[in-house]
Amino acid sequence: MLFTHSDKYEGDCIGIYPEGTRSPDGRLYKGRTGIARLAIESGAPVIPVAMFNTDKIQPTGRVIPKLRQVAMVFGEPMDFSLAGDSNNPKVLRKVTDEIMRTLQNLSGQEYVDMYASAAKEKIARGEDLEDD
Repeated sequence: MLFTHSDKYEGDCIGIYPEGTRSPDGRLYKGRTGIARLAIESGAPVIPVAMFNTDKIQPTGRVIPKLRQVAMVFGEPMDFSLAGDSNNPKVLRKVTDEIMRTLQNLSGQEYVDMYASAAKEKIARGEDLEDD
């Protein structure tokens, strides 16, 4: 999860899960570039947050969460206001990948260079994720 904050918005912040969907197996999957576009265009710093125990609190398919503590590790703010053109796919990918590397370092999760949604589709078809 990432939080962005900007003085322009009176201290408000938003939380975003850059993978776009829940991990099917607890590993960290490739991030979607929307977080990069938001960070560049807003000028807000990105505060990376690794969250732990979320799979126990609300397992996939469960509507009502269990009451348990979530552990979180906050990283240093990341500034992408000068990263480049927010319409350039290469810039967006570079910023997103930097954010995901930071999340990987904070969480200790194994990184998978595939979108989580694609992994879920492979699982649904009965294919092995380890083939990639």
